[in-house]
Amino acid sequence: MKRRIIFALTLILFTSLLTHCGVGSAGSSRGVQVVNVSAYDPKEKQRAGRSYSPNDVSALRDNGAMGLIARCGKGGVLDEKCATFLASADQNDMLVGAYYRTIASVDAVAQADQFVNRMTSIGRSRSWKNEKVMMCADFDTNSSLSHMTRFLDQVKERCGVDCVVYLENSERMRVLLNGADEATKNRLRRCPYWAALYSHDGGACKCFPAPVTATGLAKQYDVWNNWSFWQYGGVNWEGGRSSPKVYRGFSPYFGNLDRPVERNVFSGSHGELNNLWNRHGLTL
Repeated sequence: MKRRIIFALTLILFTSLLTHCGVGSAGSSRGVQVVNVSAYDPKEKQRAGRSYSPNDVSALRDNGAMGLIARCGKGGVLDEKCATFLASADQNDMLVGAYYRTIASVDAVAQADQFVNRMTSIGRSRSWKNEKVMMCADFDTNSSLSHMTRFLDQVKERCGVDCVVYLENSERMRVLLNGADEATKNRLRRCPYWAALYSHDGGACKCFPAPVTATGLAKQYDVWNNWSFWQYGGVNWEGGRSSPKVYRGFSPYFGNLDRPVERNVFSGSHGELNNLWNRHGLTL
């Protein structure tokens, strides 16, 4: 009973935090929303509603997505849908961003160079409404601290941008970063934290309790005080099909879409989102 009371109070406080940050109630998809996509998108149709494609993301914009972050590549292999997704988002007056999924077994500098080279090429391929494309690093959970900092430093050296850092809810990464030296922590603090948390009770380990909230997850790294982006909606893949996986209280689908989409909320206003996007964006 005591644990239920504590969780109920925590959920109330968390809902209050979401409202303060512009998200609205935990049962809605209101707030400053951003979607992320890759070559796996769009997922398969699962219900009646609107659809989207790499060439037409108007349904994402109409359902409230202010920005779109497309996967540029993974471990040395480029994502073939990145440029098309970004161009469509730009045409629909959405902010544009890109993430690179690093693989620990592939040289970090080589992956950073591929990321910058590809995004520079995309920038030169057309005339853009957006001035910047936000750069994001998605680190393999097997990454070392040096792998992460070498990737970030190479992107910074090449284009003067500190990437947004996306981390899965990984026990190994929480332990690794929590115990990192101060120089490494200070390097990472220059990068906004993009949290992935779909479950209110998952992820407990012998070193840390379950991170009930995205804020709690951020604090377990002992790097960031809070998150800048929170990926509260993702998917599970089973038997070749996707199923929505979202933090409790949020709708499994985004607005009236007919299929799942990975989605995020920003911890601030529209103006603050624009400012952060520009600070961490490569000029197109």
